[in-house]
Amino acid sequence: MAKKLAVVAIGGNSLIKDNSKVSVEDQYQAAKETAYHIVDMIEAGWDVAIGHGNGPQVGFILRRSEIAAKVEGMHEVPLDVCGADSQGAIGYALQQNLQNELRRRGIEKSVATVVTQVRVDPNDKAFQNPTKPIGGFMDEAEAKRREKEMGWKVVEDAGRGWRRVVASPIPQEVVELPAVKTLLDAGVVVITVGGGGIPVVRNEQGDLQGVAAVIDKDYASSLLAREINADLMVISTAVEKVALNFGKPDQKWIDRMTLAEAKQYLAEGTHFAKGSMAPKIQAIIWFLEAGGKQALITNPENIGRALKGETGTWIVP
Repeated sequence: MAKKLAVVAIGGNSLIKDNSKVSVEDQYQAAKETAYHIVDMIEAGWDVAIGHGNGPQVGFILRRSEIAAKVEGMHEVPLDVCGADSQGAIGYALQQNLQNELRRRGIEKSVATVVTQVRVDPNDKAFQNPTKPIGGFMDEAEAKRREKEMGWKVVEDAGRGWRRVVASPIPQEVVELPAVKTLLDAGVVVITVGGGGIPVVRNEQGDLQGVAAVIDKDYASSLLAREINADLMVISTAVEKVALNFGKPDQKWIDRMTLAEAKQYLAEGTHFAKGSMAPKIQAIIWFLEAGGKQALITNPENIGRALKGETGTWIVP
C-alpha cells in the first residue's frame, strides 16, 4: 500500500475548550480527545505530521514571567523562548496521548516532538507595522517605560489598557525540515512547527537568532505541507465546516470548493474573518497552488467522518 502523508494543523484554542477549563490538566484532556481522532487517521493508513497553535499558552507563559519578574532574582522570558517552552509542553501532551491511544489500538508507531525553528525574513514588512498583541495589560506609564527601555512597540487596546504588539511575518523556511523528513520516512508521527515555529532570522554571519515575533500556525503548517509534499492538509478548528458570510443572516455552509472559488471568496473580503478563517483559507490556497492534492477544514471530532466524505469542507485544485 502506497504511503499517504498528511499534515494536521491543530488550533491552540482547540486545547482550551472554554475560559473555565484552562488548567494543564484541562488542556491535557483536550489534547487526549484530539489525539484520539488523529489516531483514527493513522489507523486508516495515513502518516501524519502535526502542527499546532500556542496563542493562549504563550500568553500564560508571558503572564507568569511578568508576575515572577517582580520577585527579586527572577527574570522575564523572551518571546522566542516562550514559544520554545510551549512547543515542549504542548508537544508532550499530544505525544503522550498519541502514544497511549496507539498502544490501546495495538498500533506500533513511534511519536516524536521536534522543537522547531522557522526562519522569517528580517525585511518582512510586518516588522515595520507590528499588530499582534501579546502579554498582559499595562498602564500607560509602564507601557511607555518598556517602549523606551526595551524597544517594545506598545498600543492602547480599546480602553482596556496598553499592550505590547509584535510582528507576524510570513514563514520562509522550516529549519529542522531534514530531521522532520527523516522521522516521517521512518514512519514516526512528528509534532512540529508548534505555534507556527520559533521565529528566527539569519544574521550577517549566517547564524540563526531568535526574534520577537509570532508566526501564524496555519501558514507554517502550509509551508511544512509543501516542503514534505503532503497529499493532504487538514486544518482542525472550532467549526465542522466553512461558511460563506459567517455569522450573517445569509450564512451558507460549504461542503466543497475549488482553489479558484477559495481565491475568489477570500478576495471578496466579506466571507472569512481576518483573525480566524481567512488565514486558514490562505494557507490552503498556497498548499494547493504548490501542487497539493486536497485540503480539509473541520473540527477534531469530525476528522474521521470527514475523511469518509461525510462532513467537513473539502478544498480541491
